[in-house]
Amino acid sequence: MTVLVGYVPSPEGEAALRAGVHEARTRGETLLVVNTSRGDAYVDRGFAERADLDLVRRDLTELGIGFDIRQVVGGGDAAEEIVELAASAGASLVVIGLRHRSTVGKLLLGSAALRILLDAPCPVLTVKSDS
Repeated sequence: MTVLVGYVPSPEGEAALRAGVHEARTRGETLLVVNTSRGDAYVDRGFAERADLDLVRRDLTELGIGFDIRQVVGGGDAAEEIVELAASAGASLVVIGLRHRSTVGKLLLGSAALRILLDAPCPVLTVKSDS
């Protein structure tokens, strides 16, 4: 089985990664780190650059945990990609980071986190960053 982490290079993404490592170790499972971008904008704060993923790779290697990193560019939105990968990978758990949003922000922008919570084929752990 696999613990899937939705990773973005942010405090929320780092919190999700830490929680995912803990869960994978506790369960004796591998970790699947997923970063997605639709690739349709010049600036995408959720897109992890090569240096970001190299750092994640180095840290996970040092921790001695089995892992795979996938970066999906040009696919669907993040929620769709995470739900689909969770199903195809047979994930036992999905871990995502949450950021605080105003009520208006939730209404105008929708919520990828909510879609993952409702549509994932397995339990979803949501975490907040320390900052």
